[in-house]
Amino acid sequence: MTGVTRNDCLRVATWNLWWHLGPWEERQAAIVATMRDADADVWCLQEVYRDRSGADQAGDLAAALGGYHVAYATGFDLDVFDTAIGNAVLSRWPITDAAVRVLPAPGGLDELRVALRVELATPRGPVEVFVTHLNYRLDQSDVRQAQVRDLCTWIDETTERRSYPPVLCGDLNADPEAEEIRLLTGLTTVPVPRLVFIDAWRAAGPDSGPGWTWDNRNPFAALDHEPDRRIDYVLVGYPRDGGRGQAVAAHRIGTAPVGGVWPSDHCGVVVDLRA
Repeated sequence: MTGVTRNDCLRVATWNLWWHLGPWEERQAAIVATMRDADADVWCLQEVYRDRSGADQAGDLAAALGGYHVAYATGFDLDVFDTAIGNAVLSRWPITDAAVRVLPAPGGLDELRVALRVELATPRGPVEVFVTHLNYRLDQSDVRQAQVRDLCTWIDETTERRSYPPVLCGDLNADPEAEEIRLLTGLTTVPVPRLVFIDAWRAAGPDSGPGWTWDNRNPFAALDHEPDRRIDYVLVGYPRDGGRGQAVAAHRIGTAPVGGVWPSDHCGVVVDLRA
């Protein structure tokens, strides 16, 4: 982060928390410890649980981190488990607006995916952040491409009022070479003219290795017998004047057990963006 200090940056993190699976009570303590150590200003989280008994993972994490502001969007509600799963944003600064968009999917392939948009009142002005979680199967690139196109249309609706580039985070369930990621990063024709995102890991994290966020060293990930992959992203729109929004540093979290337990089946990604 040459020439740029932590105080010059907006630190954004994305992490899939693996819902209510595995030894979730022990994992929660490991998640909190990892999040405290990362010290992100904004957390974009997927597979966050709520249940009808009052359990609220996002709220509990916000309190544990010291009173972060919270926005939550339910993806789907599993009656059989009495538990909902969704996306959340935790912000060090007030959330002044929030909205949810249901993402498209054809019949039989609808995983009830949603995107959450929040506007944050940061000390240097408003910042708009989007978090989502796309269809997961390897053979559903076409579904994810449709979801990306719809998401870009939504992001473009507020472009005129933005002084900071949009930040898009989430578990996109696609490798960097996949067409759905290429649509977002300008490596093919973009869905919306002039709306393009920079992959923060590609810009600022190469010295840290391939950046796998699905890593079979993690025994929870190894259960699915899938290859190591980078599928979790912090993406940021084209930098504004003075380099605002430029990714200057990136690293992974959740890469080892904490207190004997892996926090999640995914690694997270933490990125410093010029504020």
